[in-house]
Amino acid sequence: MPSRDIIVIGASAGGVDALRRLCAALPADLRASLFIAQHLSPSARSVLPQLLDRAGPLPALSPVDGQAIEPGRIYVCAPDMHLLLRPGRILMRRGPYENRTRPAVNALFRSAAIHYGGRVTGIVLTGLLDDGTDGLIAVKAAGGLSVVQDPADAEWPSMPRNALKRDHVDHALALDHMPDLLARLVREEAGPTIPLPEEYLIEDRIAAQEFAVAEPQIVTPGEPSHLSCPDCGGVLNHIETEDEVRFRCQVGHAFTPLGLAAAQNDELERALAIAVRTHRDRIRLFEQMQDSAEKRGLAHAVRRWTEASRESGHMIEVLEEAMTSLRKASNEAEG
Repeated sequence: MPSRDIIVIGASAGGVDALRRLCAALPADLRASLFIAQHLSPSARSVLPQLLDRAGPLPALSPVDGQAIEPGRIYVCAPDMHLLLRPGRILMRRGPYENRTRPAVNALFRSAAIHYGGRVTGIVLTGLLDDGTDGLIAVKAAGGLSVVQDPADAEWPSMPRNALKRDHVDHALALDHMPDLLARLVREEAGPTIPLPEEYLIEDRIAAQEFAVAEPQIVTPGEPSHLSCPDCGGVLNHIETEDEVRFRCQVGHAFTPLGLAAAQNDELERALAIAVRTHRDRIRLFEQMQDSAEKRGLAHAVRRWTEASRESGHMIEVLEEAMTSLRKASNEAEG
């Protein structure tokens, strides 16, 4: 009988150190394949595979598209690529962003749940917002197990805390206790695999870019909402499965509610910053016009340009106060 030999791990802020500690303590004879989605800068060169390879007894590497899965290996995401699973092999694909991240934890977990079901153990570690929560829900729904780092033990507790709020996890524990738990779980017989709703399968294929141009038009899961996508401006569909809500546009960009709120905050802050810059440019223009009017002795024009400059200064104060409030709300959501 198959065992629980597929372990998928997601992390964000603080994840590099947490992953090094976890991999350092794994047993050398662990008969499982581990797959890691760590949020990375899309333009950076990642040395995470080398760090994890040196940290512990199991070899770690960044796989290539189509690479065969072997037990006793740690497969690490690459920058700007989703790491996805298929029976016996790995996909590395530049599918649409999910919560403005690629690689996305949810994309990895979803693909593992679909193709390995009861053999999967999903783990959410330290990080911001809630990437990984919907993926854990998919893992559980397919018959797998969910493990979450104790938020009190996490450098950034938001990801594990949100997972605990929205899912009935099987194990919540400190990072130092995870290697022993995994060694035990890997020896257990896998549970039965439960087929997932079609929405999950379509979203998995969207992440993998598996839809051919000649294929009939793909219908994005869910129903159109009154919300627009922060990434492309298209209409977001409202998707509800397993009593959880998420959003995806026709291009494929996906968001959890927290991720969508954070993206909207980013867009608002960017717009406010542009408005502040424009008002500063206006003040410089008004000051030049004021100087010109003074030289020509046009008192009425001087008063007009002085008042315009004052109004722009006031608008800058209002906009900067709004930006401060947005940052505070964003930090509270991420914390």
